[in-house]
Amino acid sequence: MNKKKQVLRYLISDFLSASAAWTLFHIFRKEYIEPMKFGYDIPLTFSDRFFLGLFIIPTFWILFYYLTGFYKNIYRHSRTDDFLRTFVQSLSGVLILFFLLLLDDEIQSYKNYYLLFTALFGLHFFITLIPRLVLTSKTVKKVHNKEIGFNTLIIGSNQQAVDIYQELTESTSSPGNKFVGFVSLQKQDNCHLSEFIPNLGTIKDLEHTIEQQKIEEVIIALDSSEHNQISKIINQLGMCNVIIKAIPDMYDILTGKVKMDHLFGTPLIQLSKDLMPVWQSNLKQLLDIGLSLFALTISSPLILVLALGVKLSSKGPVFYSHERIGRYGKPFQIYKFRSMRTDAEKNGPELSSKEDSRLTNLGRFMRKYRLDEIPNFFNVLKGEMSLVGPRPERQFFIDQIVKKAPHYSHLHKVKPGITSWGQVKYGYAENVDQMVKRLRYDILYIENMSLFVDFKILFYTVLTIIRGRGV
Repeated sequence: MNKKKQVLRYLISDFLSASAAWTLFHIFRKEYIEPMKFGYDIPLTFSDRFFLGLFIIPTFWILFYYLTGFYKNIYRHSRTDDFLRTFVQSLSGVLILFFLLLLDDEIQSYKNYYLLFTALFGLHFFITLIPRLVLTSKTVKKVHNKEIGFNTLIIGSNQQAVDIYQELTESTSSPGNKFVGFVSLQKQDNCHLSEFIPNLGTIKDLEHTIEQQKIEEVIIALDSSEHNQISKIINQLGMCNVIIKAIPDMYDILTGKVKMDHLFGTPLIQLSKDLMPVWQSNLKQLLDIGLSLFALTISSPLILVLALGVKLSSKGPVFYSHERIGRYGKPFQIYKFRSMRTDAEKNGPELSSKEDSRLTNLGRFMRKYRLDEIPNFFNVLKGEMSLVGPRPERQFFIDQIVKKAPHYSHLHKVKPGITSWGQVKYGYAENVDQMVKRLRYDILYIENMSLFVDFKILFYTVLTIIRGRGV
């Protein structure tokens, strides 16, 4: 599977479809709508304005599809989903274009507006839908024929797990699960499922197994007696970038708690990992990139001044780089202006405090106004951080935090941020206990993620910087 190539196919298809629809719509306006207004034939011309629109309009559609999540999980599309998505997206996008561009058109009567809207919607919907269905049909066929598969891990080893495995593998049309093995709750020598797929250990090694086997989907198949373990397993899976499915209890089915995605599929609950609506999540990513580029551009003179100041004020490098733990527990190098002496951690990792003697004079000033964190914007551009999110920590301190607050692992569901709700409330933590207190607000942020909350945190962060309360 090459996901980038598949996405590119849809991008090219959608761009060309939007271009074709806009061209035919332009001809419709010139040949039908404008003669009704003026009472005589209008020459069909293609002006510079038309060719400009031929670039801008398809670009608008590509951005709109991205924000509404069409290019996400591209190999898991179905033709029904594509039909419904294309219908809703076309309707919504045409409404936007209609109010932005078409309300000023020369028309004979208001009935022409209905004709314009219907024509643009009909042209765009059908011209976009047909190549999408062709691409998706080819993909669906490959999935059903097991040419495309998603590495899948089963958690559980009982008869229920065997039944699910057999139902999914013996289906005439494969759902795409490529079973690489299973893990059990405890070490067992004789497991029902080991007759069919390899035993890859226990849930103690779950994260390592998922990373090593490149797992994309996990199916939780536990007996009712084992359900007390589900919460622990879900916490572990929160560290991993996988789709999680579970076998529902008959009680869940009878009380209506199970919502089926596929009419003829195996009854599995898919546990949603989307903490924000797709359009907000994608817009958040675009804002991260756009605002980071803007911040680095306008602060470039300040960056040069601070770099020179750090170099002249104390011995050592201008920038400080150290390993932090990011989304799904993946380590990355964070960039900051150096605010301490080079031997600041000669005795091992140590958190900073307000009266920390290791801080240089310039470093104390930078931390007061959070200027030392300006290089964090480079981490945002690299996709390792976001503008807003829980502050990233070192593994050394994470190991201490989880002893007091095991739910810390929930923070790794999202990208770490330059600023956070916890940091706005508490500032820099000086010890592990303060980190645990700050954790409460970071968990609240994750459970209430939205663009509105992000903007609110950014606003209070700016106030904190202006007032010099960064330390």
